[in-house]
Amino acid sequence: MDLDTVIARAHSVARETLQPEARSIDEEGRWPEAGIRALQETGLTALTIPEHQGGLGYGLLALAKVCEALGRECATTSICFGMHAVGAAVIAAKATPFQRTQFLTSIAEGKHITSLALSEPGTGTHFYYPQTTLSLNGKSGLLLLSGTKCFVTNGGYANSYVVSTVSADPSAPPGHFSCVVLPAETKGMAWGPAWSGMGMRGNSSRSLELQDVQIPGENLLGNEGDQIWYVFNVITPYFLMAMAGTYLGVAGAALDEARNNVKERRHAHSGTLLSGNHVIQHRLGTLWANVERARALVYYAASKGDAGDSDALPGLFSAKADVATCAVDVVGQAMTLSGGRGYRDGSKLHRMLRDVQASHIMAPTTDTLRSWTGRALLGLPILSD
Repeated sequence: MDLDTVIARAHSVARETLQPEARSIDEEGRWPEAGIRALQETGLTALTIPEHQGGLGYGLLALAKVCEALGRECATTSICFGMHAVGAAVIAAKATPFQRTQFLTSIAEGKHITSLALSEPGTGTHFYYPQTTLSLNGKSGLLLLSGTKCFVTNGGYANSYVVSTVSADPSAPPGHFSCVVLPAETKGMAWGPAWSGMGMRGNSSRSLELQDVQIPGENLLGNEGDQIWYVFNVITPYFLMAMAGTYLGVAGAALDEARNNVKERRHAHSGTLLSGNHVIQHRLGTLWANVERARALVYYAASKGDAGDSDALPGLFSAKADVATCAVDVVGQAMTLSGGRGYRDGSKLHRMLRDVQASHIMAPTTDTLRSWTGRALLGLPILSD
């Protein structure tokens, strides 16, 4: 499937499935099952799995563009899809024959959704320092997981979860972390209450308790201690492009809402259109430039990442940070330009205004990304804290 077809299918799902349900998903805090199933049926949930493993074989740029298309209509669905795409890329990165058979084949066939379980209470934006423990049961040879995860997108709905842990090797040095894939049907998983947030209300971002949860040793991703490799080679680049694409879509849609509202509104006392006001023209032009600058940076950074450029990281870090700033500003300005019709409860802009607030705080946060960018430019260790 060529990239133009991939993007066209994403826009089609966004228009035909996401747009009609976006408001009710927000109001009900409902996981976007219809949208996810539509993405599975069109083959897009295989986006980030390599072709030789049965997937579409696309990388960062395609993910950003797909999430942008989805984010225009429903940021919640875009985030849910994005976390699946990141998880699939992680599983595929060093997949064993067992993992290809057990997980990737069904993902590529549109029968399996995965997600990330990285964040933990108390670690904040430092999602790469898990406290969840991984140990080996000497009698059974099974791996034992114990710990608490939080903000697990698709929580309770995915078929598997990529979980970060402390290394199982007792002789491993501090900071030696690993990743495993945890099937949803595994006994001992305890989900916290349903997600209830200001925005992104349907993403089922729940907590997960793990108490001596047993999984086969074959579910270890890569080698012991590979978690940091996954963080900077797969998780962070793909996560940042999924986030950046989603909020770029929100910003673009907000700009269109403002433009359409301005073009339609007319002063009753004079009959003049709002679009004839020079100040409004100036403000709208400024917003357009902000969105296009952010889009250019996202596409540039994603392309460099796909090409494997050694200096791709500063662009990837900055892209998500810049899009967050852009999206929050554009949605707020669009609300002002749209007046009362944008401010009313239940409007598309009202939903966007709440959804977009998470853009700065979804780890890595904007402040963290700015610091990482500076460290990368100075040749310093990214995780020097």
